[in-house]
This record gives sequence, C-alpha cells and structure tokens, in this order.
Amino acid sequence: MTRRQLLTAAPAAAAASIAGPVQAATRGIKFGLTPVFLSNDLELLDQLRTFLARRTGLEVVLVQRRTYEEITSLLISGQLTAAWICGYPFVSYREELALVAVPVWRGQPLYRSYLIVDADRHASSLDDLKGDVHAFSDPNSNSGYLVTRAALAKRQWRPEEFFRHSFFTYGHRNVVRAVASGLAQSGSVDGYVWEVISEIEPELTGRTRVLERSELLGFPPVACPRRSQDTPETLALKRALLDMNSDPLGTEVLKELRLDGFSDAKPSVFDGIAAKLALVRSLG
Repeated sequence: MTRRQLLTAAPAAAAASIAGPVQAATRGIKFGLTPVFLSNDLELLDQLRTFLARRTGLEVVLVQRRTYEEITSLLISGQLTAAWICGYPFVSYREELALVAVPVWRGQPLYRSYLIVDADRHASSLDDLKGDVHAFSDPNSNSGYLVTRAALAKRQWRPEEFFRHSFFTYGHRNVVRAVASGLAQSGSVDGYVWEVISEIEPELTGRTRVLERSELLGFPPVACPRRSQDTPETLALKRALLDMNSDPLGTEVLKELRLDGFSDAKPSVFDGIAAKLALVRSLG
C-alpha cells in the first residue's frame, strides 16, 4: 500500500467500488467521502468498502467528490446513506443531519486546527501574519477555514481584509505543500492530517512549522440525513463503524488512518465549532 497517497487531495480516478453519478449506484449503502481522509489509494478504499460490505451484509458504494459542499449537498438531499464530513457542515445543517459515529484519535473524538508557516519564519502568532498570502483548505472546512476565520472575527477582521491574498487548495495536504513550497506564506490545516503526514512524509511537514494550535474540537464525523437515521442501512453502517476495531480488516484500515476507532459521541462534541460559526456570523 502506498501510504504517501493516503491524504492527497485528488479524487479517485477510477475504481469499480467508487461511484460517479450517485444515481447510478445500486441498492445498499452509499457512503460519501470528502478529501480529508481518503483519496486515490485504491487499495485502501477497497479495503474500507470490503469491510463495510462484509460487516453490514449490504452492497457498499463509495462516493467521492472534490469539495465538502458537493458531498454535503448529496447527503442532505438523501442521495447518500451517510458521509464522512466535517464538523463545520454538520453544525451548519444540524437540523437536517444526525450523527452516525465520530472517529477517535489519540483516545478522544477530538482534534485541533493548526496554523502553519515556513519552518524558518520568525513569527509568533496570527497577528504576525497580517498581509500574508494564506492557504485555506476548503470554505466548508472547520480546521482549514472556520477556525482561522473565527480567530480573525475576534479581532474584527475578515480574511480578505487581513490577508493580502488567500486561496483554497481543496485538500489539507495541499495546504502543507503550498506553505512548504513558498506558494503561500501561511496556511490553515487539519492538525490530524498534519500529524499523519509528519509520520509518512516528514520531509514535507519538516519544511513547515506549527505556529498555533486551536483548542480541541469535534473530530470530523460520519453523519446521515436525520430523516433516515433509523433505517436498517444506517443502523447497520453505525454498528459496523462502532465495531471496526474488533475486526481484523477493520483494524488494518484504522491503522492506516492512524485512528483508534469510532465512538457513539454526542452532538455536544461539536458545540465549540458551533460557537465559532456563531461568532463569524455575528460579524456579518
């Protein structure tokens, strides 16, 4: 298995287990994936699909799209059984979505957002980044956009006012690459992703430095449409995820993802993200 491909941002080019148009998917579970976790490592994707199909007894189709918005739209419209999304869209659509399971990383269903800069840069806080070219991950990402957006809102700034220029890379690894290469002077990135890249590609993260770490926030969850949270398909998927670390194949997938397992966490885990969203909205 090519571990370097684990967290890249490009969608899967071709695989029988990955859907193109969602309408073409057959009966069973349609499980959406954003670029945060899985990409064009087809072997890992197939292992995940095989595990879920075996544990649920249902056909499983994995659905990938380039942006969080595309997956969230498919989820809310009921075209997906469930999707591995981000805490930001979850709290944005709290009335329409329900939790299926939340990953556990380093013993908790929590993670942090990292603000990163060039490894040799002399900066000590966000305030030192005024006038930067800044890389964000996705406009619907908590760690790759909302956390920094909220930190600026506390200072009565908007990104377009604070940074000389900002852009979206549509992948957390791409944020790291942008800062490491000098394309961006600073970036907002998922701390879990940065840490995993540090294990599998230390020469990349070694060219960056973590300037600030956010408080602990709810880890990107697996969610489903609220109206279908009690369907047999959704309940079967939930059981499979919660029991993942007791299955040999499931354990192997978790090992590659550097996760401990999945938990039946409560929606309150995402209250910190909801507070950041409220702060940003208050600024207008």
